[in-house]
Amino acid sequence: MRSELDLVRVRTFVTVAGQLSFSGAARRLGLSQSAVSQHVRRLETTLGRTLLERDTHAVRLTAAGEAFLGYAQRILDLSDEAIGAVVSSEPRGRVRFGVSEDFALTRLPDFLRRFRALHPYVDLEFTVELSVTLHRRLRAGELDAVLAMRLNATTGVDAFRPRILFHDPLVWVSAPDVRIDEDEPVPLVLYPRPSLTRDAALDTLMSAGRAHRVTCTSGSLSGLRAAALAGLGVMPFARSLIPDGLVHRDHGLPELPETAFVLMTRGTTFPPAVRALVEALQDDHRVLRGDREGTALSGGDLQ
Repeated sequence: MRSELDLVRVRTFVTVAGQLSFSGAARRLGLSQSAVSQHVRRLETTLGRTLLERDTHAVRLTAAGEAFLGYAQRILDLSDEAIGAVVSSEPRGRVRFGVSEDFALTRLPDFLRRFRALHPYVDLEFTVELSVTLHRRLRAGELDAVLAMRLNATTGVDAFRPRILFHDPLVWVSAPDVRIDEDEPVPLVLYPRPSLTRDAALDTLMSAGRAHRVTCTSGSLSGLRAAALAGLGVMPFARSLIPDGLVHRDHGLPELPETAFVLMTRGTTFPPAVRALVEALQDDHRVLRGDREGTALSGGDLQ
């Protein structure tokens, strides 16, 4: 006899998994704790697997629970999307959105305010990482859309047809009072590997025969900014996204390459919620760049 999944029980399981607490899930769902426990037990009976291990101190997902959780969330998202498509013309659903570190702490908050006003029923699940990591996670199917940096020199077949939102040159930035002695190695403040801006800076200096040393490495923009403001060195950064307090000075250093900020998605057709985000980013490219002069160069059209 074929088993059928009960969406109420699936939603209860997802809530318990998110809270790692039966009592917390009960409060969130407006149910009694015994009802929550009953829903989970019946779901486990349907699946023939134990999804949660519970004792007096903690609740933990089993291996089967970990495997089922992603499917359960997708089932609920699809259910919500289907209902929203029928009862409302507003896009609904969850979008797993990856954003590069540089962008997340500069232009993104203003965009998000505008996007929320336009699409109040689209929920965004953020991942903030270095661009190389975001590209990898998109290919692994862990993200639906990515806004990240690419160097123009990037080659190879790209399965995700990147949509270029704007071009932006990399420039050297530092605290206003920093001076670089041409007879000394260039002090660098850099993201750790893998990092496009790190590779660009090191390759540029090596090609020019300039000695250099890495004085500070940090995986966060706040850490890099603090180091640069303290005068520890110079760092490569997209010209339109220079953090507050830092300034563009070439310091007699060789010119860095141009970058492109691109939007990439999984496939070329997507759910309404993902489409809403893609269209908003494409429509907003001038504001995202920080001026009114940018021109979007689309590497692929919506279908």
